[in-house]
Amino acid sequence: MPDPVVPLRNPAPDCERFIRVLMGEEKAERPPLIEYIVDDAVRQPITTELLGREWVGHGPDRASQAAHWDNFIELWYRMGYDFVRLEIGFDFPRRRIAGEDPTKLGSQRGWADEHRGTIACWADFENYPWPDIEDFDFFPLEYVTTHLPAGMGFITNHAGGPFEIVSQVLSLEGLCVALYDAPDLVDAVCARVGELMESFYRHIVDLPNVIALFQGDDMGFRSATLVSPEVLRRLFLPWHARFARIAHDQGIPYFLHSCGDVSAIMEDLISVVGIDGKHSFEDAILPAPEFQARYGDRIATLGGVDLNTLAAASPQRVRAYTRSLISACAPRRRFAIGSGNSIPSYIPVENYLTMLDTALTYEAGGNQ
Repeated sequence: MPDPVVPLRNPAPDCERFIRVLMGEEKAERPPLIEYIVDDAVRQPITTELLGREWVGHGPDRASQAAHWDNFIELWYRMGYDFVRLEIGFDFPRRRIAGEDPTKLGSQRGWADEHRGTIACWADFENYPWPDIEDFDFFPLEYVTTHLPAGMGFITNHAGGPFEIVSQVLSLEGLCVALYDAPDLVDAVCARVGELMESFYRHIVDLPNVIALFQGDDMGFRSATLVSPEVLRRLFLPWHARFARIAHDQGIPYFLHSCGDVSAIMEDLISVVGIDGKHSFEDAILPAPEFQARYGDRIATLGGVDLNTLAAASPQRVRAYTRSLISACAPRRRFAIGSGNSIPSYIPVENYLTMLDTALTYEAGGNQ
């Protein structure tokens, strides 16, 4: 097998082609790459060992922050992407459960507290430290959008979607109880979160080089949505529709990342919200090729390499899986290749690079 092609020595990003392919305006036998998040634990060894750059964390001063974002841009560029994706957002205080990350000795992972929220009554709502757009630091977004290599675009979103934020501020259990005991409180929290997110989006769409909004909002689990489809339709999808309208008014697409089985609201997402592409696929729920067969003539299919394969399979298996996925999906158009979810800390760097290498060297009908 030839040496992997990533990192690329001479990338040639084309963000305009990327959008044309995903909007069905151009066919690509070799589909473009897409990714949602690449964890620091994966980016760091690539940055230092393959790109030969000094790793710089998130420092308190602008100089160290700029150095960090320079590395961030370089990785997306040299890995073969046509864009840089960066998400930041308001700080909505919520309860978290911290624990050791078994995949990275000495580090921690955090989980949402599903039983206790930071808002449980009207007094909590009134005393909650709601963020303010006037106090928000947009430096990371402003820096990255003005330091992109030629041909690269910028994809962004608010970190955390309306359902995720509300279900963590109230807690998932608290939300479910309040939907019956205090529906007016739920309405108020949803409205405040949605309004803040809308103000955030109206700011970021004016940044240079933004080619798409790519919002994440995990609304499902293995076999259904986390709350009833009716609740999602009434309280949360209207906000997504407003964000999509902001994107479309700017002439750019609105993509959605949502984990779990959201088939019950898929038609709403397409016809009412107006999403232009769906991300997050798990073979145990609905493999990307099956999703594309159902909806691929209407929206883009984004990613699809199953995370279980990326995390636990051999590089040879990852290569065969990726090649098979491209062969199944690329001929139908409106497809970009990448993970089915993201590249978290526990994905072996070799498997991530193998997925990228397979995609970048793919030839329809070839024996690569």
